[in-house]
Amino acid sequence: MKKPKLTTRPISRRLWLKQAAAATAAIGGAPLLIPASALGSGTRPAPSKRLALAIVGIGSMGLRNLKGFLNEDDCQITAVCDLDATRLKAGAEEVNRHYGDAGCAQIHDFREVIARKDIDLLCLSVPDHWHSIPAILGVTAGKDIYGEKPLALTVAEGRAMANAVKRFGRVWQTGSWQRSVPHFRFACELVRSGRIGKVQRAEVGIGFGPTTGVEPVMPVPEGFDYEMWLGPAPWAPYTEKRCHFNFRWISDYAGGQITDWGAHHIDIAQWGLGTEETGPVEVEGVGKFPTEGLWDTPITYRFECRFASGQTMTVASEDVFKNGVRFFGEKGWVHVDRSRVDAEPKSLLRLQFDNGMTRNLADRQGHRRNFLDCVRSRGTPISNIEVAHRSITVGHLGNIAMLLGRRIRWNPQTECVIGDESAQQMLSRTMRGPWTI
Repeated sequence: MKKPKLTTRPISRRLWLKQAAAATAAIGGAPLLIPASALGSGTRPAPSKRLALAIVGIGSMGLRNLKGFLNEDDCQITAVCDLDATRLKAGAEEVNRHYGDAGCAQIHDFREVIARKDIDLLCLSVPDHWHSIPAILGVTAGKDIYGEKPLALTVAEGRAMANAVKRFGRVWQTGSWQRSVPHFRFACELVRSGRIGKVQRAEVGIGFGPTTGVEPVMPVPEGFDYEMWLGPAPWAPYTEKRCHFNFRWISDYAGGQITDWGAHHIDIAQWGLGTEETGPVEVEGVGKFPTEGLWDTPITYRFECRFASGQTMTVASEDVFKNGVRFFGEKGWVHVDRSRVDAEPKSLLRLQFDNGMTRNLADRQGHRRNFLDCVRSRGTPISNIEVAHRSITVGHLGNIAMLLGRRIRWNPQTECVIGDESAQQMLSRTMRGPWTI
């Protein structure tokens, strides 16, 4: 299979722009219109003061992140990377159109991105089975990273990532962006400030898992490096519904809705309960799994986590709970989802932070903005790697308990299953060579 041609940019952005303008004028062509901001005039910082960012993965979330970072004046997207030539080209065109030039490098292999000394930051928007390897290589090479949720494919990979970020002193923001949305923060403030009394439990409602049939083997599309896409996962024949967005529903690459949406809503439940740096001590549940077909992650599910404090968190599909997170306390409840906050008593909804309500949780001005601010200050982002690891571990444990059909006991300090070797082995997976972490 022919791989996309790599594009490199050995000269500086400023020099390239000046040379391009001069060359156009010399051949009598139409003038090259260069935005003033490209040369550092206007309100944007000069190019030398912008953080150079590479977007790795140009799928649905990658493109969303790309457009989001284009709106941040103190960073510059200098490279895009994808295994699909069509997506790679589309990403570069989006960047070049925004900046008004042709300076965005198109790179096929993420390792080349990591090796470049002129790139400061990575935005990793790749399938879950590809999260740990570029993350660990990236922080080892000195890159700060905005990494898409869920943090990792397994508990073991998540811990390895968290340890690497800490060891090399890098800044990591996970794309669990609900933490940066004011009404989610307000809901968690109500809970953590004692407004509903002692909190007893949280209920987390997320979507049903989809199903599909047995899918036919298909030829690999031209320009798509399928072998590299599989990477550390077991080899399997190509079919359209295996790749891109649909990887989420196949356990070789992801954990289904429980780790996809769960990376958002379980994270909010952890935040409100104050358990974001620990985990449950027991997990049990039941799930309905497909009996045939390509997709094999749970369709409907319900699992309960019990914490050492006696609090519980129940995660279930929408046939059981409404989508969102609901906290129950001795004096009332608070519900939050992407559209609203509701509460009982209703008087809680009239509380304001400037009218006697204490701020316990930091206020953020956008998730990507928080990441860039922390890169410059070397502060801790709102969705740092430890809390992201702890949140998605809840989802992993739920999947394991449902697959085994029994209660598992968990030590959140050692991150080990107690007295169940089969469950312990499911915390990690063997990677297909030559890939390893």
